[in-house]
Amino acid sequence: MQILAIIVSLAIAAVGIALFGKTIGHLVSVIKLGQPTAGRTDQPGQRSLTLAKETLGHTRMLQWSHIGILHWFVAFGFLGLVLSLVTAFGQLFDAHFALPIIGHWFVFEWVSEFLTWTGLVSIIGLMAIRLRHLPSGSEGRYSRFFGSRGWQAYYVEYTILGVLICILLLRGLEYALGAGSKFHFPSTWFVGDALFGGLSEHALENTVYLVAMIKIVISFAWMITISLNATMGVAWHRFTAWPNIWFKREATGGTALGALQPIMVKGEPIDFENIDELDEDAALGVGKIEDFTWKGLLDFTTCTECGRCQSQCPAWNTEKPLSPKLVMVNLREHAYAKAPYLLASSDDERKSLAQLVLDEQEKPLVGAADVAVIDEEALWACTSCGACVQQCPVDIEHVDAIMDMRRYQVLIESSFPSELNGLFKGLENKGNPWNMSPSGRMDWAKDLPFEVKQVGSDVETLEEVEYLFWVGCAGAYEDRAKKTTQAVAELLNIAGVSFAVLGDGETCTGDPARRSGNEFVFQQLAMQNAEVFKETGAKKVVSTCAHCFNTLKNEYSQLGVELDVIHHTQLLNRLVRDGKLTPVAPAESSLNGQKITYHDPCYLGRHNQVYDAPRELLEIIPGAEYAEMPRNKTKSFCCGAGGARMWMEEKIGSRINVNRTTEAVETGADKIATGCPFCRVMLSDGLTAKQADGSAREEVEVQDVAQLLLAAVKRG
Repeated sequence: MQILAIIVSLAIAAVGIALFGKTIGHLVSVIKLGQPTAGRTDQPGQRSLTLAKETLGHTRMLQWSHIGILHWFVAFGFLGLVLSLVTAFGQLFDAHFALPIIGHWFVFEWVSEFLTWTGLVSIIGLMAIRLRHLPSGSEGRYSRFFGSRGWQAYYVEYTILGVLICILLLRGLEYALGAGSKFHFPSTWFVGDALFGGLSEHALENTVYLVAMIKIVISFAWMITISLNATMGVAWHRFTAWPNIWFKREATGGTALGALQPIMVKGEPIDFENIDELDEDAALGVGKIEDFTWKGLLDFTTCTECGRCQSQCPAWNTEKPLSPKLVMVNLREHAYAKAPYLLASSDDERKSLAQLVLDEQEKPLVGAADVAVIDEEALWACTSCGACVQQCPVDIEHVDAIMDMRRYQVLIESSFPSELNGLFKGLENKGNPWNMSPSGRMDWAKDLPFEVKQVGSDVETLEEVEYLFWVGCAGAYEDRAKKTTQAVAELLNIAGVSFAVLGDGETCTGDPARRSGNEFVFQQLAMQNAEVFKETGAKKVVSTCAHCFNTLKNEYSQLGVELDVIHHTQLLNRLVRDGKLTPVAPAESSLNGQKITYHDPCYLGRHNQVYDAPRELLEIIPGAEYAEMPRNKTKSFCCGAGGARMWMEEKIGSRINVNRTTEAVETGADKIATGCPFCRVMLSDGLTAKQADGSAREEVEVQDVAQLLLAAVKRG
């Protein structure tokens, strides 16, 4: 038995190690096909701390607490029990083998048994969760495992289960062989007594050889299997997640949200003022798999197909073809299938490749679902809400990948939804997405009982006031958003805060253009605004639009403009705390006895982590009751307007805004509050639809937090 065990174990280990090393080299070669990218190696010390925090602390996994806890024990059982494999090799040659120095140290033995038992319980728990949420069950496409390759997950889980069982059996056998007292085998001595107590020493030794061989065969069969499947992310993420986290966009631990990165060529942002000097073959966006950066290819390789992103995606949850998980999986499959062509050193070598590889080389990256890697309907369904990035436990940057593909479609292919023609026309010709006259930007202020100062006519520069009030296109032109603009202006006036607006000197920040892939128009608008900011001396800005807030705060620095940008709910909350605004509730207040719920705008919440200020304002309104929606804060559901979807019709599945409005109405709220004009438009339209079919009360309203605060501040 011993000789057979040694031969089988050493043979499979040799094959496994050789194939594993070869596949790691292949993975590195494929990832290196990607384009260079900047800002991934700065602050190495901080990056290492972030890596330690996210891996050892499982901070991102613990967003789903019970699953995160189970995964922690499985992951660290996998790492902590590596020495048990060394022990198993030793036991092939000597059934009484123990690691030198620490092998019989009780601390090592206790920790090993703890990790083994907790790992065993945890992997069984994770297997039960997977089986409970099978796509073939009642959840169907709403299972987060829909589209994941189940056999790979089962294989990995059963491998872990088998290894842990072997460790327990070997511990029991060691006890039966007299390797120590119950003190050294606190939770496995009974395994030795119950299963092996009646065996002779010779039989025990043969059993050790057998179980050690089984453990080694299971381990290296797994290594061989994943080596033959470079796209087996559910297994490879154990190795690629570490560098993927270390090279994440934010060294300090933030997610790849907020700012959208500029178009890069050879690792440097494009200079749009000298665009004519750009090489003719430079890719504007991503049109081929090799146009992605090396970090993008590492992202695809790392995806473990857990489906957390998919479970939170508003497009997927309203029957659209977009699944962030399947985008990553499809890009990974394509990258590794096309890799032999890209890695070939000559035309002759390329011509000799298998037809499958040649077919993959010809496949378009974006197009009709039956011929392209990425379905164009899926590409344009994205609202850029960031739920996928927020939920990903290994820091994959889904939104960046989708937006880069959109850029290529718009700038190079001129292929985009027809509705965007009107958006682009309005932005280019009138500086706003509604194609309204710039002369109407101050119409919102006409009925206010005080004068709103305008730069250039009432004040020379913004140094004369505390804040630039950035009104935004919606706040200036959209009737519902105008009420928010008026409410904020009135509250600032009551609080004695000096502010001024740009009036017709203001133009769109460019957010809709950038999120729809039209980087040229974004740069045009942003450079125009940047000049105005420099001329007027803008430093502190308050904005009512979450999209303007995000763009000014996070993206204008790419053009050399540094602004201190605050959202209106943050400023108003500060003014209330400082006693400059005092909510009161007279008997005739329309808010008495009202229930209020709050919808988190994606670009305020997930993209910029502003969650508390608007809630604190709503919770202090006297006489009103605050009710939280089930999906809130980091798991809030999108209104459907982001990613320029506000200007595109939903033609597939159910409407995102109606889905979210239904959730708000089901809280029993009388007022649905939000802090973004895009959200207000979408939720108002959703509420109108629900009131029309009788599923919502007529008295329910959608209002901005500022309007509700103003009603509480004004007496009578």
